[in-house]
Amino acid sequence: MKIRTLMVAAGLALAAGPAFAFTCPKHMKAIDEALPNAKLSAAQMTEVKKYRAEGEALHKEKKHQDAIDTLAKAKKILGI
Repeated sequence: MKIRTLMVAAGLALAAGPAFAFTCPKHMKAIDEALPNAKLSAAQMTEVKKYRAEGEALHKEKKHQDAIDTLAKAKKILGI
């Protein structure tokens, strides 16, 4: 029984990775769409662009949870 539980848990963990991969581009797109109309200071705009670039780099490195966390920082500044 324990082996079966471990096998199911491992399968779910492997399935979660690709799911996160597909959400990264949605977050990046939301940031890109909000940027032109954002009323931010120059410092805030720089910070958002930094987080956006870091998030994309992390996504490309297949570090999807880190990418989502980083993109969330940009979205918080933008208020989305």
